[in-house]
Order: sequence, then C-alpha cells, then structure tokens
Amino acid sequence: MRTAVVHAAGDLRVEERPAPVPQPGDVLVAMTHGGICGSDLHYYREGAVGSFTIREPLALGHEVVGKVAEDPEGRLRPGTPVAIHPGTSCGSCQECREGHPQVCRHTRYLGSAATFPHTQGGFTGQLAVPSGRLHVLPAGLPLSRAVLAEPLAVALHALNRAGGVAGARVLVNGAGPIGALTAGAAVAWGAEEVWASDVREPQLRIAERAGAGTTVLVGEDTLPDEHFDVVVEASGAPSAPAAVMGAIRRRGVMVQLGAAPAEPVRVPFGPVVAKEIELRGTFRFEHELGNALAMLASSDRLEAVVTRSFPLRDAVEAMETAADPAVPGKVVLLLDGEDTSHGAACGTVEHEGPAQTAAGTDSTTRTTRRAAP
Repeated sequence: MRTAVVHAAGDLRVEERPAPVPQPGDVLVAMTHGGICGSDLHYYREGAVGSFTIREPLALGHEVVGKVAEDPEGRLRPGTPVAIHPGTSCGSCQECREGHPQVCRHTRYLGSAATFPHTQGGFTGQLAVPSGRLHVLPAGLPLSRAVLAEPLAVALHALNRAGGVAGARVLVNGAGPIGALTAGAAVAWGAEEVWASDVREPQLRIAERAGAGTTVLVGEDTLPDEHFDVVVEASGAPSAPAAVMGAIRRRGVMVQLGAAPAEPVRVPFGPVVAKEIELRGTFRFEHELGNALAMLASSDRLEAVVTRSFPLRDAVEAMETAADPAVPGKVVLLLDGEDTSHGAACGTVEHEGPAQTAAGTDSTTRTTRRAAP
C-alpha cells in the first residue's frame, strides 16, 4: 500500500509498505482522507518538530478518516465511515487520572517522532486502529468534511480552555485553518461577536465563510481597545501576544493556541497585571472529537476551510502547496486513490498569489469588515 514517509528533512517519499495485521482489539481501516497539519510540514521540511527529531522513517498524518475494512470482533460493519482519535495516552499518570489525557507525558500520537520507535501515521492505504479510538461518523456527514474533525476538536478544546464563549466577544488572531475553525466554532457555540485578524486577506476570506462576523487585516485595520472577553492567539507569531494585549478587556482571557517557535516571545506583563488578564495554554484536545463531528454534521459552513486536495502519489507537491503562505486553507490528501484530481480546489476559495492579494486588489474580492465600536 502507498504511504507518505519522511526519511529526513526535505526527503519525503511515497513508497510501498505492507498492509498492517490487526492485533486483538484492533480494527482495520481503509484510509480515505488526510489533512496536512503544521507538524507534518515541520517533519517534512526540518526533520523535526521542536525536540522531536526523526530517527527512523516516519509515515506522516494524524488528521485522518476512512472506512472500516475489517473488524475481527464484528462490532463494526465493513464500509462504516469513521474518524480516528490520533492519541493514545497511558491512562495511569496523574494527568490521565485527572481526566486530561491530552497532556499525558507518555502519549503516543499518530505520525509523531516524540517516542522511539516512532508512532507511524495515517497517510497510507490501511491502518490498524484500536477500536476505542474510532468514532463512527454521524449520519450524512461526508468523509471529505469529517477530515476536519481533529483540528476542529483542537479548536473546541481551546474554547473550552477559555471557559466557554457563549455570549462573549471573541477575537481569533491568526486565520489559518485552525484559526478559521476556531472562529466558526465560537459562532456555533453562541459567541456574541467573533472577529478574526490576519496579515493575509485570503485567510480572512476563509474565516469569514467559516463564520467570523468581523475581519481585521493586520497593518491596515486596527483592533478596538479593551473590547474582547476572549482572545484566542492562533498564529504562533512571537510578536502576537504584545500585538493583541491591548484589545483584551480587563479581567479577560487570552488562550495561546498557536505554537510559537523556539525563539523568545515577548509577553507584556504590564497589562497582564494591571488588567488581571488570564493567560492559558491549550494543547491538542481532551474529549472534544465527538463534539467536533456533531458540529461538522450540523452544518457545511466549516467545509470552506478545505481548499485543495491531492492524490497520495502527489504528497510532495501537496506538502509544498500547504507550506506556501500564499495558499490559504487546508490541503487534504486523498488516500484511497478514487479521486485522481490534481491540486483540485475543494472549497470556495481559489488560490491567490501575491499579485492578487496586493493593496490594489479590487474591492469585490476584499474582506468585508465591520467598523469597530
């Protein structure tokens, strides 16, 4: 079966691997769709994610869905569409016992070099998965949309870390795929206002389609002072905490969702102290995958986040496309070989290169903004 395997920085190969043999309790899943995540790009381009360095060939992919091929214990019928929880926690550490498996120090995650041997990922033809990590898709939810369940669960966990957003004024800073999903999820969970900010216009257009009511183009528009109850910082830019701190109201909450680089990050503690702002981290997700699937089944609005798809054989080109900051949205790999489209636009947003996003862009393609109060 074809598998996308990274051997070292810049060395990604689509190679043949033997089909897995299910162990007791496993279900064999025929993979259909896989979303390319930032961690996949780091492994591909740098051979590492932070301190997790590739020490053996690693199959990438943790945002994956598919159909049951075989359940040796007969619980799931062949063809049943499923989403896969990519994490396996130890169940015995203090964090697991307290109900927070996402910060388990012994977690194994699909497509990760955090442990050795590495945990092989799901950009492949078939995967043997423990039955407890499978979520049957709600009726009517297509796999092409369900591929967003894992990143959406991450977004939902960030909103839960904020203490909920019902009735709140929310800013999502950074409108990449995870930021756009966070904005859409905040709307679905009853936020009073949802704003999205980014340095690129095409990303803001996607966030708008996902549900953001107001968008802010960084460098051109300004954020209102002390307006937001919750700020979710989804860009990971080192300058971002200082840039958004003034927009948080007194006793507001800032949730850091974007993973910052290893370089020092400036956090202005003056307003943190003077306004009693709470800073909270968020990592992966706890039990939000089922909620994410239900949200995706209830509306097709978030599907706008998926903008490109490539067959698995073109995994290298798909990675390069996903790494291009001028290409907005989520790039998806088609893992089952049924769709042979090449770089097809799956969403409503077409690729816009730098010339199309320059300051002279026609107003009919500009993001709609509401005046700040």
